Amino acid sequence: MRAVALLTGRNLRVFFRDRAGVFFSLLSALILIALYALFLGSLQIDNLTEKFPHAASGDIHWFVDSWVFAGITMITTLTTALAALSVFVDDRASGRFSDFLVSPLRRHELILGYLLASFVVSLAMTTVVLAVGQLYLLLQGNAVMTPAQALTTLGYVCLSSLAFAALSSFVVTFLRSSGAFSALSTVVGTIIGFLAGAYIPVGTLPEGVVNVINALPFAQAAMLIRQPMTVQAVDAVAGGQEQAVDAVKTFYGISSAVGEIDVTSSMAVTVLVAVFVVFAALGARMLSRRIR
Repeated sequence: MRAVALLTGRNLRVFFRDRAGVFFSLLSALILIALYALFLGSLQIDNLTEKFPHAASGDIHWFVDSWVFAGITMITTLTTALAALSVFVDDRASGRFSDFLVSPLRRHELILGYLLASFVVSLAMTTVVLAVGQLYLLLQGNAVMTPAQALTTLGYVCLSSLAFAALSSFVVTFLRSSGAFSALSTVVGTIIGFLAGAYIPVGTLPEGVVNVINALPFAQAAMLIRQPMTVQAVDAVAGGQEQAVDAVKTFYGISSAVGEIDVTSSMAVTVLVAVFVVFAALGARMLSRRIR
């Protein structure tokens, strides 16, 4: 385990040394913030004001801000997990694997070093983003999550980071150059906001598209994270009326369904656990083949 810890530390240092890489791993989150600051936020506020004319303006802003930061939090779990694996791609492209293999290190220790570094980067950076979001809400005079809600959110963030670190570790095994990795990161950063229902609420999309999105682990991870982060604001906007609360949750992807099947929290957790197990095994197998 000492060798794994040393390799993980080495990979973390290499990643954080590249400040541009760290910045671009957060680019999708920054773009989402910019979009809502420029025009998407006002559209959601106007929409909610029209549907809930008796709701306080401050409560509507509170909900929109909470919903946006929940989406940003989910996006960060994926983009940073993927970005951390740039170290693997660089090591492969530069031929460093040959140096590793003549050392006393075992192959499985190398694999764990990359996987753990990806998970740690994702968890650490997402936690920072989550804290910044809560600080922003506090400065706006809104309530922040209770300790129980914060712990629940951190649990979902941890699970999402594990799942997407495993998924990313599998995907990067097909890349042979830093250029290919940059292209993949750009594509993922562009589409993940749509797949998670973070750019626009899923309620604005056709039913068939909604069913496809809700079946993906990205939307389910976003759903889990949104639930504790928006629960207080939803109740405030909807005035505690059960039907109104359910309508807001469905429209904004806080609760979801695939066809006639409701996606419960336990189902979403099971899906993310399955993603972790399956892609951790596949990723480890593929990484082992690539390290030669």
